[in-house]
Amino acid sequence: MYHGFIRLAAAVPEVLVAAPTKNVPAVTALIDEAYEAGVHVLAFPELSLTGATCGDLFLTDSLIKNTLTALEQVRNHTAGKKMLVFVGAPLKILGKLYNCAVAISDGHIRGVIPKTALPNWGDTYELRWFTPFADEQYAMLNLCGDEILCRASQMFRCEEQDNLVVGCVIGDSDTADQLAAKGATVIVNPAASPETVGREDYRRTVVKANSGRLVSAYVYANAGPDESTTDCVYAGHSMIAQNGTILAENPPFGNAKLITAVADVQHLAHDRLKMNTFPKDTGDGFWCTFSLDNTETDLTGVIARSPFIPDGADAKRAACARILEIQSRGLAKRIRAAYAKTCVIALSGGLDSTLALIVTARALDILGRPHTDITAVTLPCFGTTNRTRSNAESMAIEFGTKFRAIDIKEAVDIHFRDIGHDPEDHSVVYENSQARERTQIIMDIANAENGLVIGTGDLSELALGWATYNGDHMSNYGVNGGVPKTLVRHVVSYYADECDANGQPALAAVLRDVLATPVSPELLPAKDGEIAQKTEDIVGPYDLHDFFLYHFIRYGEEPDKIFRKAKAAFAGEFDDETIKKWLNTFLRRFWSQQFKRSALPDGPKVGSVALSPRGDWKMPSDACGWEMKID
Repeated sequence: MYHGFIRLAAAVPEVLVAAPTKNVPAVTALIDEAYEAGVHVLAFPELSLTGATCGDLFLTDSLIKNTLTALEQVRNHTAGKKMLVFVGAPLKILGKLYNCAVAISDGHIRGVIPKTALPNWGDTYELRWFTPFADEQYAMLNLCGDEILCRASQMFRCEEQDNLVVGCVIGDSDTADQLAAKGATVIVNPAASPETVGREDYRRTVVKANSGRLVSAYVYANAGPDESTTDCVYAGHSMIAQNGTILAENPPFGNAKLITAVADVQHLAHDRLKMNTFPKDTGDGFWCTFSLDNTETDLTGVIARSPFIPDGADAKRAACARILEIQSRGLAKRIRAAYAKTCVIALSGGLDSTLALIVTARALDILGRPHTDITAVTLPCFGTTNRTRSNAESMAIEFGTKFRAIDIKEAVDIHFRDIGHDPEDHSVVYENSQARERTQIIMDIANAENGLVIGTGDLSELALGWATYNGDHMSNYGVNGGVPKTLVRHVVSYYADECDANGQPALAAVLRDVLATPVSPELLPAKDGEIAQKTEDIVGPYDLHDFFLYHFIRYGEEPDKIFRKAKAAFAGEFDDETIKKWLNTFLRRFWSQQFKRSALPDGPKVGSVALSPRGDWKMPSDACGWEMKID
């Protein structure tokens, strides 16, 4: 539960229709299983104690009486279990029968939520037996010895975790909107939806849409096959979602009795803070509190190692295609607007400049212009290897661009002489002088050709400040500024596969060699012809930095939570001390390098995490980062 991690569950118990006391063992067994699994909030289906298909038996005294007996047994079974459980039951209140969900925790009934919207068509006719409960209606009840509130819009707030507020809706109802507006971050939805062709997709769409629209976690617990009677068949289709994403699902006839998933209510609260469009309700909420054990939710298998990269080969290919399309369309517009005759790229033979060349070629394709309108310039200096220079030239040939090789060693040596720098001093002056010389040259070439300089720096480098101010930091349009390094690799790999499919094996081979080349600015002299300066040896692994970047920018997480998540995501790959070392490096560099991000050139945004100072990330360049550290 620390850091807002809440384990949610939906249960599909075996049900004997119209036999509530006989259903108690199945319900309590699933309560025990959920509690042992560390579940915090558990939802059973609609009318789970009796079955939803009792028909006119709902109106019999014996069923109503036995339901109360069963409810008391379930309540007593939860004693000592700090878990919020919702079970479904028909309850007689003020002389009327209502379809209710009963909230139970630690041996006490915490509240009753009656159903407000009753169907009067289709598979069932609930108005024959139940009375709809008005949204504003309420009643105080003594239920099994507990004095509780009966109200549709009441919520349950966790005493140990402020961001965990649970609301409940039964079946189809718009009460969820009110609950979310009043602060509910978790919505449980007990349901009894029979299975028909097409209904599976409809349910899934509704659950995803509701969780996304309400910026909430959503637990949909649906009646199972044991409910199947007379004309209706039930399939136990249950889901747990968070903010538009399905976290766990028991498909129709999937036979799972319990599904669980971990939601992050701090994430939900953070997203609501950022959304001025999120509904705000100034009315009073109706609350009941419950308590949970302060335990640490197991995150094994929960946290994605590469949050920028979609799961699944098809999703990954689709994302890469869309990223290239966004980048290329953005650049095409800039080329048109600037009336640019050429695009100039400093093509190093490294990963980022390779992606920039791919994007530029596609932009010219969109504009119906030849690739000869691209001037690819390689600018070898002290650290350039034959491998990267050869790859740069090969790519220019395969893409059909103009190509220029301009050796800058002499110019940099003259600059060292002018500023009085010893060439044997391989400090930051030695490195940055080369980067600024390269930028000066390609800017001047662009001026001469009435062209645009296409920036190559990626999102990860912007986060770390791994760029020379007014060197590779600057361009006329930075096409990679929204793409993190780990995703750059996948986009280039995707394009290499496309080249193979389109009969361009030579270009595909060059791209794959670029992918196999260590990431390096090549600013220090090579050793035996090989790259001597490897970026990840200096600033740390990009896999880790992109993980830190995503969780810090997307959700504003504190360092100890990022550290905990990284330990779970990279278990067996990096030890705790290594993760801590590079996390502190990330935080230190991110804080100290904002001045570079404040002066970024334009570039296309491609994802939910971006660092443009024009809207995506506004931060003072002189903010104090002393508190952003993990010991």
